[in-house]
Amino acid sequence: MDKLHAMTTFVHIAEQGSLTRAAESLDTSLPSVVRTLAALENALGARLLNRTTRKLALTQEGRDYLERCRRILADIAEAELALTSQQHEPSGNLRITAPVLFGQLHLTPIITSYIGQHQKVKIDLLLLDRVVNLVEEGIDVALRIGELADSTLVAIPVGHIRRVVCASPKYLQRVGIPKNPATLAAHDCVRTSGLTPNPHWQFFERGRTQQVPISGPFVCNQVAASIDACVSGLGFGMFLSYQVQHLLAQKKLVVVLEAFEPPPLPVSIIYPHAKLLSTRVRSFVDWATPRLRPS
Repeated sequence: MDKLHAMTTFVHIAEQGSLTRAAESLDTSLPSVVRTLAALENALGARLLNRTTRKLALTQEGRDYLERCRRILADIAEAELALTSQQHEPSGNLRITAPVLFGQLHLTPIITSYIGQHQKVKIDLLLLDRVVNLVEEGIDVALRIGELADSTLVAIPVGHIRRVVCASPKYLQRVGIPKNPATLAAHDCVRTSGLTPNPHWQFFERGRTQQVPISGPFVCNQVAASIDACVSGLGFGMFLSYQVQHLLAQKKLVVVLEAFEPPPLPVSIIYPHAKLLSTRVRSFVDWATPRLRPS
């Protein structure tokens, strides 16, 4: 049995949800697909699909094996493409997304320098403070801050970002510096609904996560406005460290409760796992990764 052919057939069956549609997508006969699936299950000693007259359903073993097959087939495709893509100059359209402020501060300079070296590539940069579905929205590469729940994505780590609580010197002079997170419940807090959609802030104390309820006079869905409110003295704010780095350097904001910060968030360059990488995607990822890590 050709194991790679069998894996490919199984992936098509799972993705098409039908033996007939899988045969059509593979340009082969239905009996051939049935025989290949039966031989694969026999070789593995496990049932991969539960089949009825109406539908197919993956078993638990089938779900586990499907993920491994996708990874193996993607690795093989990428290895083959890597050999041929070295002979071609990157060209075409590239869609990239990133959080708004991070994209402005850190990603845009990298993109402009990349275009300067690869003038046949056209880049469409979408700056959005929401999680984008790469496949559904036709995104080639994304910069993601936070844990990744989707195992079908390739993630290349480029760093970590702290979540910091800060306030203006004027506000701290009036209310004092909080000694522990619980005291924030008695103070005014500025909340960014996109970053902290619930009226609780998370801290880490003595090895345990602590949720502190917060309230205040100002809530906004845009981080820039929340930062401005915090600078003006409306209360404490929780932000990602890169968002307020320049204001901390200028002493317009001061970090508090540093000892209680939750674990930093990972920053990753991501792209769809099962997607055959084009030369332009691979070249941009290779260009951006070492340039993002120092920042």
